[in-house]
Amino acid sequence: MNVLTPKTRAEIERQRDRYPQARSAVLPSLWAVQHQLGYLSPEGMTEVAELLRLTPSEVQAVASFYSMYFDRPGGRHHVLVCVNVSCALRGAEEIVSHLEGRLGCPSGGTTADGAFTWEHTVECLGACGGAPAMQVDHHFQENLTPERVDAILDGVRDAPAAEGPAGRPHRSGGSAAQRAS
Repeated sequence: MNVLTPKTRAEIERQRDRYPQARSAVLPSLWAVQHQLGYLSPEGMTEVAELLRLTPSEVQAVASFYSMYFDRPGGRHHVLVCVNVSCALRGAEEIVSHLEGRLGCPSGGTTADGAFTWEHTVECLGACGGAPAMQVDHHFQENLTPERVDAILDGVRDAPAAEGPAGRPHRSGGSAAQRAS
């Protein structure tokens, strides 16, 4: 049984045909699956392997290496806090501590109401000039304070999940970075 929509399968085939070697399309293919399902299900990764003519283990190895791919469903909104050097020097630890208390769950967890899944990352988000920074549903938020974080969370809490290209809610879950910590 296919879990991917015809539109997602067509996108993966388009990516595959774009490159001289099909394996070069693994990353954009995984993005297509994650945008449709909100995470990388085992069935979705198996379909990617079939479409790219790879083994499932080759696709799973790539998916588990990168922290940008999620291996389980999560909250309606995804919060990713940078704790790399610039953000760390400008107060990321305070932001992480505040989020943990405010949301009532540790990094990698989902709030009891299903509104947020959040995590801190060891990788830089590339917003060093506005440190400390975070992403909420892939939108950058910079120059954070606990009060600013509260305002941002309050502003999106009741909003519907962002939609992926297949028209399905974009949901997020635990990433490889979280599994490694």
